[in-house]
Amino acid sequence: MAQVKNPLVIPVFIPHSGCPHQCAFCNQSIITSQESKMPDKITIHNIVNQYLQYKGKREQVEIAFFGGNFLGLAHDSIIQLLDMIQPYIKGKKIDGIRFSTRPDTITRAILELVKPYNISAVELGVQSMNDEVLLGSKRGHTSMDTIKAMGLLKEYSFKIGVQVMVGLPGDTKVSLFESTKKVALLAPDFARIYPLMVLKGSLLEHWYCQGRYTPLSLEESISLVKIMVGIFKAADIKVIRVGLQASDIMEDETKLLAGPWHPAFGHLVYSEILYDFVCKEIDLYKGGVGSREIILSVNPKSESRLRGNKNINLKRLSQRYSEFDFLIRRDEMIPLNQIEINKD
Repeated sequence: MAQVKNPLVIPVFIPHSGCPHQCAFCNQSIITSQESKMPDKITIHNIVNQYLQYKGKREQVEIAFFGGNFLGLAHDSIIQLLDMIQPYIKGKKIDGIRFSTRPDTITRAILELVKPYNISAVELGVQSMNDEVLLGSKRGHTSMDTIKAMGLLKEYSFKIGVQVMVGLPGDTKVSLFESTKKVALLAPDFARIYPLMVLKGSLLEHWYCQGRYTPLSLEESISLVKIMVGIFKAADIKVIRVGLQASDIMEDETKLLAGPWHPAFGHLVYSEILYDFVCKEIDLYKGGVGSREIILSVNPKSESRLRGNKNINLKRLSQRYSEFDFLIRRDEMIPLNQIEINKD
């Protein structure tokens, strides 16, 4: 069965405006360093043409406004940006528009405003469904805002994405997983999971320096996020991104002060998920394995995740199950991030 290609998403970054205040983990001056003004027609034209070169065989192309609270912008700014994209949609170069926004900016009036503009998805910065955690992070919205926003978006039949964070101040394993389950019950179409970082100039920096906030280690965050991915998967919600996008900011130690940063964070998480799956299968059927050889069949595109960073998963499997020899077989018919195990 052929894999369905994800759409080509063309990112257009807007100034970090439209937010009513600053969250504890945010530093607007860092985030907006790439853009000092709203993108104009020439800027958007150049970005679109650049990314269309990477389309390949993908049928769908979407443009995404990231980097701000899109629906919190002035209405004329929203319409101006959406109008700039219409020629590309009419010319069949772009199929839809997506953007990220806060739950408390979703109103019937604002959805009526954007409804005519081929909106392919609205991504909500949910972060948490625990009101104490939201308050402690100075998000300025509540879990009820998210519930209401999801309800309205479904009324308008918009595709809905959610963005959630791990490592927020005051969050615990229990509250994190309860929050993730509450998000899953709202049935969004897809999710992104981001680990929290300590940025220079943020309120979180002061808490970190005062010892009031301790960021998660890389190992802790991977352990938590793999369970979050499992919760979403059990609810049939696709996780389209795990970890932050690599950027100059993430590589700058003067701007990124602490946190579980890794340029291949998602790879590490899915490697752990696949390792856990193999171990569970072997433990369940260990007594019935009729051969010393265990064949792990995997899609070639997922092989590196199965192997783990520097083949660590294969080394761990050999140490844990020294009575078996493990072989990897590539099979393009197997879905991504899944494994079939031949134990006969």
